[in-house]
Amino acid sequence: MIRYLINKIFYAFITLLGVITVIFFLFNKLGDPAKMMLGQNQSEEQVAAVKKKYGFDKPIGTQFLYYLNDLSPISFHSKTENDYTYLSPNKYTATELFSFGNTTTVIKAPYLRESFAKQGKKVSHIIGETIPNTFVLAISAIIIAIALGIVFGIISALYKDTWIDKTIQILSTFGMSVPSFFSAILFAWLFGFVLHKYTNLEMTGSLYELDDFGEKMRIQWKNLILPAIVLGIRPLAVVIQLMRNSLLEVLNQDYIRTARAKGLSEFQVIKNHAVKNALNPVVTAISGWFASMLAGAVFVEYIFGWNGLGKEIVNALNTLDLPVIMGAVLVIAIIFITINIFVDIIYAWLDPRVKLS
Repeated sequence: MIRYLINKIFYAFITLLGVITVIFFLFNKLGDPAKMMLGQNQSEEQVAAVKKKYGFDKPIGTQFLYYLNDLSPISFHSKTENDYTYLSPNKYTATELFSFGNTTTVIKAPYLRESFAKQGKKVSHIIGETIPNTFVLAISAIIIAIALGIVFGIISALYKDTWIDKTIQILSTFGMSVPSFFSAILFAWLFGFVLHKYTNLEMTGSLYELDDFGEKMRIQWKNLILPAIVLGIRPLAVVIQLMRNSLLEVLNQDYIRTARAKGLSEFQVIKNHAVKNALNPVVTAISGWFASMLAGAVFVEYIFGWNGLGKEIVNALNTLDLPVIMGAVLVIAIIFITINIFVDIIYAWLDPRVKLS
């Protein structure tokens, strides 16, 4: 287990380094970051000052090393105040390890830099404010997908080739084929506008909203219903298909026939022997869908006005707020890698035949 985790962490580090490299060089080709920060009405002196402050006056290779230094938990900093790597209290909360010459080495939280559009506000703070809402939305959607998907998958397998099975298959295929943004528009219009007096749901709204007096924030759980259902439709369809096919395969195994021969009821056979072994491909699919939901929530959050990371990414794209975009992509990549490691461990627990090595 320890060796497996070490190998996984090593490959995760290599993958993450690749992601950082791609997003840095890709987004830095979009234009001059200093001019993006200042907008249209800037002087040459202002552009030069911003470039000096943020290290944009350096060659692209040096800027990349600066970016890696900002992200690294252990980093090196100059003691010269006009140097970009100067250990400013506004940038970092750091603990000094040791110094040599004009350089000091510290341990700190990764620094994702500051937003261009919201000057002076750290990207880490922006992500920290929005990602909890996205987690709530993604977890709610995946719970809906898991609960309904497993139940309908089992029903579909038990009633194979009947009208019940065919109906579930048609609906799940339709669910996989419909784009999330179209489902979001349709659900918002139908349940939030046409049927509003029956559902009491709104077309747009976030988890926290100001009360009627505009004095304090309050939780609006009803605003979670529509975006969670829409975001959960596609993984729900996948879980149904996987659960059905996996359960049908398991039910043809010798140990299932042995359990039936012992006089166990069909419910006991399904509950105690078949379902657990049929869950392996479902767990793998769920892991991938959960991670992708953090990225796929972009359209759903934007259409429903859900104040999460996805909506923040859209706003950042509209304003070319590169640090926010880069930071968000990096955070999603870290979450995706972490989930994959945990899923491998869960997969081995569900199936003893799988060995971690």
